[in-house]
Amino acid sequence: MIAFSDMYAAWRHVFKLDPDRAISDEALERICLSGTDGILVGGSSGVTYDNTVDLMARIRRYEVPCALELTGADSAVPGFDGYLVPMVLNAGRTDWIVGRQAEALAEYGSFMPWELTAGQAYLILNGACTAAKVTEARTDLSADEALAYAQLADRLWRVPVLYLEYSGAFGDMALVRRVRDQLSQARLFYGGGISTPEQARAAAESAHTIVVGNVIYGDLPAALATVAAAKRAIGAGGSA
Repeated sequence: MIAFSDMYAAWRHVFKLDPDRAISDEALERICLSGTDGILVGGSSGVTYDNTVDLMARIRRYEVPCALELTGADSAVPGFDGYLVPMVLNAGRTDWIVGRQAEALAEYGSFMPWELTAGQAYLILNGACTAAKVTEARTDLSADEALAYAQLADRLWRVPVLYLEYSGAFGDMALVRRVRDQLSQARLFYGGGISTPEQARAAAESAHTIVVGNVIYGDLPAALATVAAAKRAIGAGGSA
């Protein structure tokens, strides 16, 4: 069985599905058979045990790898291939940095499948997105400040995944590349505003892994077209 760390390290393109958003069986089948490297399940609000386990069961009809972003104890569903535990670096509410995670571990730490679990440092850079509002993130960061947060996660905390979150907007690819180029060990995930093959390719050339989410629910053919575009991408991000 492939180790979870090896699994996400090989991901170039990932679809992110929100348990709190409806998706038809037909659309889900097309997503799971699209050639994407994996499915990431998670959301910023409305995520429960019931809707998470329901979505996982539907995805499990297919062979695509599936991981859960574990944002709270209420959505801790067993049976995923791996678990990413987010820590929001620039959160205004400190419980989103370590508080919620400590609370969950106090209750469920003895049951955690640690060999399938990895830390995921989030840097939220779009103040209008739900994640920014929920965490009260300070998103008006200079490039130097963003790079400093990235260094903290990568070199001081040694978090294996750094996620640049622009959800709802296509981000600054020059900054994404700068962050990627200074990382010593973390894998850089980028998510936000990818709705065309051109954007998918640009993001895949700038980050190690791209995460495509919102467009699934508004324009499924456009979402599916991002898979091949990401895998054709070249550059330091694509070849890492």
